[in-house]
Amino acid sequence: MKDNRDSLDFSTEPVGKLFRRMFLPTLIGMVSMVVLNITDGAFVGHGVGSDALAAVNIVAPLFLIMAGIGLMFGIGSSVVASIHLSKGNNHAANINLTQGILASVMAGTVVGGAVFLFQEDTCRLFGCSDVLLPQACSYLRWIALLMPFNLFGMTAMFMVRLDGSPRFAMVMNCGMAMLNILLDYILIYPMQMGLEGAAIATTIAFTLGNIPIVIYLLRHTKTVHLYPIKRTRTSLALSLRNIAYQTKIGFSALLGELAIASIIIVGNYVFLKYLGEDGVAAYSVGCYCLPIVFMMGNAIVQSVQPIISFAYGVGDVERLAKARAIALRTALMFGVLGMCFIALGADTISGIFLRTDCRAYDLCREGLPYYSPAFLIIAVNIVLIGYMLSTEAARPATLFTLLRGFIFSIPSFIVMPQIVGVSGLWIALPVAEAMTMVLMLAAQGRQYSHPLRP
Repeated sequence: MKDNRDSLDFSTEPVGKLFRRMFLPTLIGMVSMVVLNITDGAFVGHGVGSDALAAVNIVAPLFLIMAGIGLMFGIGSSVVASIHLSKGNNHAANINLTQGILASVMAGTVVGGAVFLFQEDTCRLFGCSDVLLPQACSYLRWIALLMPFNLFGMTAMFMVRLDGSPRFAMVMNCGMAMLNILLDYILIYPMQMGLEGAAIATTIAFTLGNIPIVIYLLRHTKTVHLYPIKRTRTSLALSLRNIAYQTKIGFSALLGELAIASIIIVGNYVFLKYLGEDGVAAYSVGCYCLPIVFMMGNAIVQSVQPIISFAYGVGDVERLAKARAIALRTALMFGVLGMCFIALGADTISGIFLRTDCRAYDLCREGLPYYSPAFLIIAVNIVLIGYMLSTEAARPATLFTLLRGFIFSIPSFIVMPQIVGVSGLWIALPVAEAMTMVLMLAAQGRQYSHPLRP
């Protein structure tokens, strides 16, 4: 455990070097989750079938809701704690981090419990057809049970990174991903447990992965620590106030994930209408690939967030500018790579997830090139919104998240197929993200002359 710690000085260490030390371990951890996501989809598509892959896409919004809650409390508590640390108030930082973790677990318990109790209703709400319903429910119930455990791990990882141990976070992410892949293979192939086996594998891997994180937080932290929350009326009132402020800071992160969840849900409905269950299966491949750019973008944001928030807390304009520039350059680089990967590798990607003799495969390889520009634009949008959140600019971050996730995307899914035909189903997301990026760059260009103003 000791060897995985890093000595990070957010106040004086060069921004580029500090970012690299944070980003590389975070990126490796995120890449392991991307590998898990792709492998999981490949096992389901080839080991169970295209309908099972479509059923996973029906349940996919629940993963995004889970990620949104984790990001909301993780970013909210980490931003507040970073600013407190920049002012030497470690006590307040510890309280906020502990409150964020507890609130995240409680939210996961409530949402997961509600989804478990209303499985069929949830699947129907997410755009499920009668054909896909049995498999979707068999997958959904296990993911609902996973929610509080996964949310603990997601929120706690922010505390681990803020403590200066991104390598430990990397090891944990890689370990959970490898265990999940191993269990996927065992439960889907030798044990023939189908789609439910994939869900059980994910639940076991991420629940067991929390054990080393708990040990680290209880025994091995060096800068920030878990703090016992008092149960007096005054203390509870202060906790609610702090959690409300964390929620305000991180709400646009939740909204961003809900926006993507709504895009998947609307996409499920529209693809089902135009192309049937095979269309949903083809669309699910695009949705399986989306986490690649989201994880890359989130790796950049989670790595640069402590640097930006610390600089913002002490009023260091120069370090703010450097951190923002580095984050945007990194997003552009990975965004271009992602776009090229999807556009040029459409045949290969489709074959990874789907059998080449099924209709869904043909639909997918024809559609992915139209979908690919989203990977560049989303990467930039995630970083721009992440910068706003890291400087407590919650209102504009929320506004732009609403634009990209609801105001532009839903009409785009409805209108684009009517304008350009079936290819419009795939173009809808890039169009919505591009419109948001143009407005956001224009707004930030005006605001950036005063970078310390929210």
